[in-house]
Amino acid sequence: MQTIEQYNEAVNACKSVFLNKAKDYGTSWRVYRLISVVDQIYIKAKRIRTIQEKQVQKIGDTIESEFKGILNYAVIGLIQLELKEGEPDELSIEVLNELYDKQIAACRQLMLDKNHDYGEAWRDMHQETFVDMILARLQRILQIEKNEGKTLVSEGVESNLYDIINYCVFALILINN
Repeated sequence: MQTIEQYNEAVNACKSVFLNKAKDYGTSWRVYRLISVVDQIYIKAKRIRTIQEKQVQKIGDTIESEFKGILNYAVIGLIQLELKEGEPDELSIEVLNELYDKQIAACRQLMLDKNHDYGEAWRDMHQETFVDMILARLQRILQIEKNEGKTLVSEGVESNLYDIINYCVFALILINN
């Protein structure tokens, strides 16, 4: 299977969970500020890291499901950044589907561009590294927020969320290989 097919398969599994949770809970996450989205991602990444370090898992949720959750929270972050002040908190499944696909399309294109330049180096990386890179991106986002969204020479919040999504996809592809 080619990378793009594996990418789409991993994302579709995440999207299915996302849309089913939206059917269960609606878009209750619309009340989250960016810092809350970052904290949700942090909790999941920290749990994966703890399981990796202790080599013991006591709760049923798998590492794979945590990567899916991180990816979906990163999509939520991107959607929240896109939606303007005053937009409704409750979004239809159809609107969510479109917003999700729009954000993933940008991530997918970034992955294709980086894969061209880096030669799919991620295939030789370790799951632990993806978690560390996610945690580093979260620290960057927190610093950008402390700087009131301004950066001097660095990428912004959106780029870091795109990277988090792609690291999750890579981890999911490797888990399923």
